[in-house]
Amino acid sequence: MDKKDKKTIVCFGPGPQFKGGIANYNTSLAKAFDKIENTEVHIVSWTQQYPAIIPRDFIDRKSKTDQLAGTNIKVHYITNYNNPLSWRKTIKLIAGLNPDKVIFQWAIAIQGLPMGYIAKGLKKYKDIEVFFDLHFVIQKEGSSLDNRFTRMGIKHADSYIVHAFKTADELHRLFPKKKFEVIERGKEISGSGMKVHKLYHPVYDMFAPDAGFDVEKQKKDWKLNKYVFLYFGFIRKYKGLHNVILSFAKLAEQREDVSLMVVGESFWNTLDQQKFTTRLKNATFGLAKKLFLKKQDDEQDYNPIAMIEELNLQDKVFLNNEFVPNEDVYKYFQVSDNIMLFYLTATPSGIESIAYNFQMPMLATKVGHFTETVEDGFNGYLAEPGNIDSMVAVMNKAIDRPINRKNVAATSKDMSWANYANEILR
Repeated sequence: MDKKDKKTIVCFGPGPQFKGGIANYNTSLAKAFDKIENTEVHIVSWTQQYPAIIPRDFIDRKSKTDQLAGTNIKVHYITNYNNPLSWRKTIKLIAGLNPDKVIFQWAIAIQGLPMGYIAKGLKKYKDIEVFFDLHFVIQKEGSSLDNRFTRMGIKHADSYIVHAFKTADELHRLFPKKKFEVIERGKEISGSGMKVHKLYHPVYDMFAPDAGFDVEKQKKDWKLNKYVFLYFGFIRKYKGLHNVILSFAKLAEQREDVSLMVVGESFWNTLDQQKFTTRLKNATFGLAKKLFLKKQDDEQDYNPIAMIEELNLQDKVFLNNEFVPNEDVYKYFQVSDNIMLFYLTATPSGIESIAYNFQMPMLATKVGHFTETVEDGFNGYLAEPGNIDSMVAVMNKAIDRPINRKNVAATSKDMSWANYANEILR
């Protein structure tokens, strides 16, 4: 087949061996491109995504399903954050694939140095269009070096993709002298500014409901009450689990028929804390955070799980404080009635995207992009940020005036990976 008749796409980001939303996202996007006729797809992945001092295991050692089974996608694990020689090898590898488009997944400022270097290196190849798929611009934790690393990382793009107007606004603020053209899905590309494609966070189809799953039996086995609220995913301070637990505690004082599920891994507690290497990493990383992070951004002492016992909620809270294998995710969503998104700050959420695939109503705070995606009273309820009484009120509303799940389905009906990939290709 002649090159002009075939598209070659590179999805740069963590490959399927890694944990977390960005790995799932990058893999799902690659699979969407792979389904398009005459398209060759490569995932170019990190081998190590972060500085070696970070005390965390990022590899998914539990999921058994091969996410790329049945595809023609080729995966290249090559880029080591800690080895600049691998950055040069990455440029050479990608250029050798002769791609039409390279889509970088941008999700954390600390990766600005290697990703900026790689993107800049690809700029000399005129036939390669470089996209940055922006999961954030202004970092949630807001360290003092964030903006500098972000500018360094994303400034060499030819085009950007954002999932919320808020992110597009932040891009304007980060590069005030650049001219941007924000293009909504399906709209004509006509202006002369740098293209910013306003799309969405696609709905994860990798986590599908199981029609044969016995929900009532599972609820009984897990000792869940009639109404179940779910917090799912990595435990990070910005996701507001402390507010979820505080508001649930107040709700549980008012009624006996509720349960809270807290399911997910504590982000900074994945290594054996007794090992010398872990203790050394903790000490080094702790020093680095003191030097570079604002005090309020340090999550060292963030342990909301302790609140469950402190508030005497053990009988009403189901806790699974571990990483959940991909093939088990459906169980937690199918036994639950609402997903809890009481975030302190928010960019488009992978957990929200998973919930859409289970037609699960959202209980969210009025922060970030949730004001764009959650229509109060239609596909979920919105609470005032930092206001526990408001959060309790929306939980009560979710019980007394439950959201029609058909509304949730209607909200997400066009948010497919296929539509998303085709927007990038046009």
